[in-house]
Amino acid sequence: MMSIPTRLERARILIDGEPRMVLAGEIHYFRLAREDWEDRIRAAVDSGLNAVASYIPWIWHELPDGTIDVTGETRPERDLGAFIDLCAEHGLWFIARPGPFQMAELKNEGLPHRLRREHPEIHPVGWDGVPAPTRTVDYLAPAFLSEAERWYDAVLPPLAERQRGHGGPVIAVQLDNEVGMLDWVSNTPTLTDQAVREFAAATGVEVDPRDGAAGTDDELALHAALGRFTRTRFARYLQTLERWARERGITAPLLVNIHGTGGGRGLTYPIGVSQLAPAYRGRAGVTGGTDMYLGELTVGNVADLYLGNAFTASIQGEDQPLTALEFDAGDGDYGEDLAALTSPEATVLKTLLDAAQGVRGINYYLFAGGINPLLDAPVGDGDDRIGFTGERHGFAAPIGPEGERSPALEGVAEAAAAVRAHEKLFAEGAQVTDDVVLGFVADHYLTEYAHPAARHRAEQVRDLERHRGFGARQTLARALVLGGWSFGALDLQAAAGGDSEWSAGAAADDRDGRDREVIVLATGEELGRGVQEFLVRHVRTGGRLLLVGDLSARDVDGRPCTALADALGVTSAGRVEERVDADGEYHPTVRAVGPLAEHGAREVRVGGAQLFAGAGEELLRERASGLPAAVRIELDGGGVAVLLGADYPVHPGFWRDLLALAGARPRLELNADRPGVVAVPVATEGEAALVAINVAPYPVTFAPEFDGTPLPDGPVLLASRGHRILPLPVQRLTVPTTDRTETFA
Repeated sequence: MMSIPTRLERARILIDGEPRMVLAGEIHYFRLAREDWEDRIRAAVDSGLNAVASYIPWIWHELPDGTIDVTGETRPERDLGAFIDLCAEHGLWFIARPGPFQMAELKNEGLPHRLRREHPEIHPVGWDGVPAPTRTVDYLAPAFLSEAERWYDAVLPPLAERQRGHGGPVIAVQLDNEVGMLDWVSNTPTLTDQAVREFAAATGVEVDPRDGAAGTDDELALHAALGRFTRTRFARYLQTLERWARERGITAPLLVNIHGTGGGRGLTYPIGVSQLAPAYRGRAGVTGGTDMYLGELTVGNVADLYLGNAFTASIQGEDQPLTALEFDAGDGDYGEDLAALTSPEATVLKTLLDAAQGVRGINYYLFAGGINPLLDAPVGDGDDRIGFTGERHGFAAPIGPEGERSPALEGVAEAAAAVRAHEKLFAEGAQVTDDVVLGFVADHYLTEYAHPAARHRAEQVRDLERHRGFGARQTLARALVLGGWSFGALDLQAAAGGDSEWSAGAAADDRDGRDREVIVLATGEELGRGVQEFLVRHVRTGGRLLLVGDLSARDVDGRPCTALADALGVTSAGRVEERVDADGEYHPTVRAVGPLAEHGAREVRVGGAQLFAGAGEELLRERASGLPAAVRIELDGGGVAVLLGADYPVHPGFWRDLLALAGARPRLELNADRPGVVAVPVATEGEAALVAINVAPYPVTFAPEFDGTPLPDGPVLLASRGHRILPLPVQRLTVPTTDRTETFA
């Protein structure tokens, strides 16, 4: 009997016609002896998971003569269909990740070595014509596309015939993996002769981009144009894979994995969002997923996860749900050097925060380790194995290479149990948000490429990295996330319109400012003209704005642009920075004044401050200069703009009152005895709850109030790394009717 195909609808994953939470464990069948497959699959079932995911490596299934074995003719571990069928026998769905690139700690990033030998032209060059230092390829090189299509011809049929719509377990197929990541981390844009010709045709720029226009007046403009151009190349590649998959019978949802975290932080994750959004935004049956490696969840990085989810949601269409395609769930000892260990509780906290923010599918990577098999033909690389981690792989996983269980497995099981206990809420509910939205500016993250000799570009990138998204020192992000605020994000470039390549597939935001949430935006001096003009329309039509950082003075190409400042009637009175050098010291301090005077009993040290002149009521004063470092401006038509030029510390009361001056108040009051709790309200038909996690290294007692009414279970004691899911009164909330976040009356 035919089953109902899996589909994406209203930011939900519908399996057999019902919204479901997908909890998968990554198990690499190709790194396990076939007789061990069932043990790892049973472990997934015993842990409460309902799906298995796996890369399907091209390098593993292609033989030295170029033939492809996916049936197990040459080795039983190559029988892809048998592994998928075994998952189905145990009641598990399957998420296929067939590349062409898999990465997955595989040599040559999962591509057969033959490709580079036979088609050396697929290896790209970058700045100054220097070959890329990684094992990437030019995605659009004709030879690579021809070979990749041949791979899809072989690997997609056994997936297509096992889709949910045919009664099988395959519920989704991922397209490639972390597209653009290797180019970014190596600062190597693809600048082959073909790419340079395409760049000239697409942009009208006639100079050779390989020298970065370093030292010329065109330096910033060229980098901006090149960054936007590479977005279109990634989109062309992924949409080619999408077309191939559909032509070969894949009707299941297609997934795009977004990279960007590093060193236990997610500050650079939005670079991946900026690179890949145009590839899939608004495309039917396709959605994106986060790739987050944060380790222990702490007060230092919890906002990274929160904002990563919010920014990703902001660029997706109304039917595109959030997913987490790589969710670190192990003990963190990736190098077997005990440089770091992650607690099992971290998996629980990250899972619950993801679920509360509308993540509908989570893939715990890596769930089970294994052994890197030998290549069929030696390549002389030291060990001639399929992966670069030595003989063993996945030693940080909940289940180790030899099948040993670690304490991390308990974290996966506890996380899965917590989600299953509230599956209806998490599978179809929406985050209940305050009247606040965080602005996302994709071009602020268009910083992956900078020619080594481009001095002005380096200065531009430093300024962007200091302010973008999170605010300087990330104090804005932490003040919101740890201060009890519940918010989503707004893609300001798409809302502004005028950039068809970026906003293709995005719903128009034609509301007047008075009908829109308070927009909170962290920015440096660079802010694109289109976004500046959108914010001007916002405040002139009664909207409210909190701008944190420097006064916008330049467009993305470096040309002067003060549209927002001019509309607000404010100018820069200079900037002060903390400084200690041979010539002396300067330590900027500010004091709250005017409406914020109750916070001004003591001066507060800051790392730097934009000083203002012109319109506005003074809110902060820099001590040495006596000039305003924050102002509030009222405009004709009822609009309000609050400008905060200092990286003010995370004093929750100050930020709450500052946002109140912009017209926003949180519906939730934590009333906590110390910082560390992150709480997210979620609601659906018949159920509402407050998901609360404690990321502090100590217990926290809090007595939550929602809309001024204490929750019946308060006060609540949350242990360090503890969590609670507290019921909210459903009668006080309107049932969600839109996609990810909802403001309820």
